[in-house]
Amino acid sequence: MTGQGQSASGSSAWSTVFRHVRYENLIAGVSGGVLSNLALHPLDLVKIRFAVSDGLELRPKYNGILHCLTTIWKLDGLRGLYQGVTPNVWGAGLSWGLYFFFYNAIKSYKTEGRAERLEATEYLVSAAEAGAMTLCITNPLWVTKTRLMLQYDAVVNSSHRQYKGMFDTLVKIYKYEGVRGLYKGFVPGLFGTSHGALQFMAYELLKLKYNQHINRLPEAQLSTVEYISVAALSKIFAVAATYPYQVVRARLQDQHMFYSGVIDVITKTWRKEGVGGFYKGIAPNLIRVTPACCITFVVYENVSHFLLDLREKRK
Repeated sequence: MTGQGQSASGSSAWSTVFRHVRYENLIAGVSGGVLSNLALHPLDLVKIRFAVSDGLELRPKYNGILHCLTTIWKLDGLRGLYQGVTPNVWGAGLSWGLYFFFYNAIKSYKTEGRAERLEATEYLVSAAEAGAMTLCITNPLWVTKTRLMLQYDAVVNSSHRQYKGMFDTLVKIYKYEGVRGLYKGFVPGLFGTSHGALQFMAYELLKLKYNQHINRLPEAQLSTVEYISVAALSKIFAVAATYPYQVVRARLQDQHMFYSGVIDVITKTWRKEGVGGFYKGIAPNLIRVTPACCITFVVYENVSHFLLDLREKRK
């Protein structure tokens, strides 16, 4: 096949994929991501603080999750617990919205014209593709969130602030570090799409197997409790498999340390902290992401079913 033929074929495939997009998936995903992150942002702050805890003197020392939360509360109050919340909510809402948007379009494209269901690997690949597309758009927001969360004592000592808010952070990173600065952590972030891929694969298969087990239609809507159970199990599975990349990514995005790249982070973390260094912050992360995932998926499933039912009624 010629280059032009390959290009036309690829363009045709993508145009077919985008025929399957549904704005309902985007709205439902945004709703779930925003609500879950507003509710649980303080635990995300704790996770980031622990993930970059590498012995650097300027960093506060924390003895555990509760000690970290109470220390931040005493120093900075409620506002301190919500440092970085704006880019986190924007990033989470946009990420979940785009993820569900792309994922469902790709999945629908792959199932078009075939009677059999997708294989586990097809769910995995569909979710990985959706994750990569989403990360290309949202990575600058995650860099911004990390920078804002690592402004120690910045809330009470405003004169020491390096960044004044989400847009100020975006502008300053671009001004002093260029596009490369906005895409720090992108490579481990791409590896992180394996997390979402594993989670979505597990989520889809658990839903399918559960419905088959109780003799329901494979696509039958679950109850809230059932969605919570399936979402929690899929999230725990994905976290256990992929957590180290989050530590590597957070350290690459940290403004207080300089690393030449992913290999440099891995090497230095291994030498100084061993295997445990790659799992720093996993406890607050699990405590946060499991309920966050449950909230996101319950909201997503209910909102998307509601909106898609409305679409059908209008036909």
